[in-house]
Formats: sequence, C-alpha cells, structure tokens
Amino acid sequence: MAEFDFDLFTIGAGSGGVAASRRAASYGAKVAICEGSRVGGTCVIRGCVPKKLLVYAAQFRDGFEDARGFGWDAQTPAFDWPTLIARKNAEIDRLNGLYLSMLKNSGVTLFESFGRIVDPHTVEVDGKRHTARRILIATGGWPTKPPIEGIEHAVTSNEALDLPVLPKSVLILGGGYIAVEFAGIFRGLGADVSLMIRGEHLLNGFDDDIRVALEGEMKKRGIAILSGTKPTKIEKTADGYRVTDHLGNAHDVGLVMAATGRHPNTNGLGLDSIGVTLDKAGAIPVDEWSRTSVDSIYAIGDVTDRMALTPIAIAEGRALAETLFNDTPTRIGYDNVPTAVFSIPPLGTVGLTEAQARAAHAKVDVYKAGFRPMKHTLSGRDERILMKLVVDGDSQRVLGCHMMGMDAPEMMQALGIALNCGATKRDFDRTIALHPSTAEEFVLMREKSPDPI
Repeated sequence: MAEFDFDLFTIGAGSGGVAASRRAASYGAKVAICEGSRVGGTCVIRGCVPKKLLVYAAQFRDGFEDARGFGWDAQTPAFDWPTLIARKNAEIDRLNGLYLSMLKNSGVTLFESFGRIVDPHTVEVDGKRHTARRILIATGGWPTKPPIEGIEHAVTSNEALDLPVLPKSVLILGGGYIAVEFAGIFRGLGADVSLMIRGEHLLNGFDDDIRVALEGEMKKRGIAILSGTKPTKIEKTADGYRVTDHLGNAHDVGLVMAATGRHPNTNGLGLDSIGVTLDKAGAIPVDEWSRTSVDSIYAIGDVTDRMALTPIAIAEGRALAETLFNDTPTRIGYDNVPTAVFSIPPLGTVGLTEAQARAAHAKVDVYKAGFRPMKHTLSGRDERILMKLVVDGDSQRVLGCHMMGMDAPEMMQALGIALNCGATKRDFDRTIALHPSTAEEFVLMREKSPDPI
C-alpha cells in the first residue's frame, strides 16, 4: 500500500494553486486540490478579470464623447448595468469551466469543498481525511473591512462586482488600487463617486509624481477625494446610507464600499494546532522554497508574506512543482516585477520608485515627460500623460519606469524585460523612437529633472 493517498494536496484552487497542482501532476505526482468556492480563485472569479471587464465598460463613455472630435455624430447611449453583469457572469462561467477542464485533463483530483489541515500530512474535507506527503496552502486573500460602527452596511469588491443595480452615488473607503479602480468604474458608468482616505494622497507605495498626477486626472472626471478623513459610523437611511466622518460631517450616498485592503485567508485552516507560524497580519512566512515552519507544508501566493500579485502566485506554484517533483530546484525573483493599476487613466510601473531609489543609491537621476496625447488634440479631452525614468546616477542603469496614461500597463510588460536585462539610460537613448506613439517618449527623454530640495 502507498504510504500516502497523495503526493501533494493543495488547499485553494486559485491561479497559484491550480498552476502548482497541474505542473506537479505533469511530472507524475498524484495530486489533489480542494476549493470551497468556485475554481479559479479571486483573480478569475471575483478580482482581476471581472474587474477589468467592468473597466472596459466604463471606458466606453470616453469613446463616445471623444468620437465627436473626429467627425462622428455620436451621442452617448443609455447604459444597462444588468446586461453588463450578465455578460460578465457568462465570461466568468466560461473561465470557471476552463479551469475545471484543465484540472481534469491534468489528472488532478478535485474536491469541491473547504479543506482543513489536521496534521502535517492530513487534510480533512467534508469529514473525510486524506493523507499527503506534502500539503500546499494557496488560499489567497480576502477583503478587510475597517472596524467602525455600521460597517456591515458596506460592500467589498466581492459584492461590488454583482450589484443588482448601479447606484447613483458611491462613497469608497480607502485609497489603494482597488478603491481607485472601482472609483473609475462607477464614475465612468454614471455614478457620483467620492473616495475617503486617511492620508494625504492615494496609492501609498507608488511613485509620488505618478500618484499625484492620477489624483488630478480623477478630480477632472468629477471624483471627489476626501483626504485626511476617517469614517466613524455608517447608518442605513430611507434613501441609502449616511457616513459620518471623524470631523462630524455627514455624507449621504446610495452605496458604501470598503476598499481598505486585503488580509491573508488563513482562518479555519487549522494552522495553529499544527504549528504553522503566522505573522502579525495573519500571513504565512515562508523560506525561499515556499516552505512554512512545518517541513511538509508549503504556501504560495497572497496567503504568504511575499508579493501579492496573481502572476507571482503562478510563478511560485510552478517553481514549487519544479523543485519538489522535477528535481529542478527553482526560485523566483521579486525584483523588477511590472504592475498596473487599471484606473481611468491607468498606471503602469516597474522597478524602484524615486523615493526607493534615493534610499538605496548615492546618486539618482530622474527624467520626466508630461504631455497631452495626440488623440486628445482632436477629441478635446483635458487629459495628460506623465512618464518617468529613475536612473542610477553612477552606473546609469535604469532602476524604475513609471507612467500614468493610456496604454501604460501594456508598455510596462516590455519595459520589465529591459530592466531585468540591466538596461542603461544609454540603451534607452540609442533605441530609435517608434513615431508617432506615446511609448517613444521613454527613449526621447534627455533633460534631467532637478534634484528635490
């Protein structure tokens, strides 16, 4: 008889868990995976994919308005929220089916229920116990709500993707990427939108010039940003909700959305009883091989104390399978990872911010280009682009690329390759510009920005 039922048992069938399980099975491992929600995880079912579909929908308003400047006798048509949600749900159903097929075709055994770890080699699902040589935790993250009176009246990003009707007004608590993206969605689809943030600016951790520029563009679109403001109470009213802030001001809106971050989804896994260490935030610390404090248990993705991005979870999962089941020890790098915020307009970034670069390097050169994109010379839209290069003043290696404006996310994927190849400012300078394009400005910047005082 086999020593264990499975070689690998994965808890959580999101992008990372599925990637690890399929790769392990391809190398002959006997693999099981369990999922208490729909297979596909946060990104596919209630995160990146459905959110970006709604961003596309919100961008059509600009398209209809801009068309008039190009000779089209265009009128902004009526928008139907239920139609959008139904179409979005159909696509999510398709992707869910695709993930189910991928697991089946890979020979991975799927248990469609929640799993709990009983001991270092046993997972319990629906009262039945399964043994495994190794256990992988890939349960991702979950939205966090601030501890204020009446917070039960607020929705999170989970519910915001499936509202039965589009609210006329929305107050979003938080200033991170989820808050900023949903602000653009709701505003683009016709709602009045306010963001309530505790700090001075949105998007902590992003380059200061880029995030301040985005604030300006969002305000042009009619989004109110209530900085330095904290909510203290949410009440249900006859017409919607009333949010009272710490200054005693009341804000009456049709919907309150809490977008105040996410926390590692470790509750109910039984980790305390088996000795898996958690940090103060509830995340699972792991070593460079994704191993937890218990030798037979591993963790990847947003449930760990590393970088919370879907492609990172997938890369970690595949690296784990290579290490454990293909005799190819594999680690991934976390430098120069391109990221995007699908705000309106969007942000794209890779590498160090200016502040990070100045903290790590003795001399830093900064180059910026701000301009109105060609498209809007005819559309008449008052929207600008900001592009920025952060360069090591001694070696001239490009340390960071940052952009606010149309197509920024698409550009950052290619620029990520350049940074990972160690590109210098001279490499950028000697690259011939592709004209006319927005991207050409990244190879045309010549004048350094003055150093901050």
